Amino acid sequence: MAVRDVRPGSAVVVHMDSDRELRLEVLEEVPLGHKVALRDLALGEDVVEYGVRVAVTRQAIGQGRLVHVHNVRSARWQQSA
Repeated sequence: MAVRDVRPGSAVVVHMDSDRELRLEVLEEVPLGHKVALRDLALGEDVVEYGVRVAVTRQAIGQGRLVHVHNVRSARWQQSA
């Protein structure tokens, strides 16, 4: 989840639940509070945030792309796998 607005380009991702860091090429703007794909996600794949399944992809999402309502559906009303 973005803790500030992120513009396309190289970014350092810091995991808030650990000290892990990785460098990521962000491919589109990611507004504050929105998600960015840290790896390629296939159609129908679970989206996990802080260890919790929060959504399922509606289409494949490439690494560095915005993850939001246009390409995922909520997992809130589905049982966890």
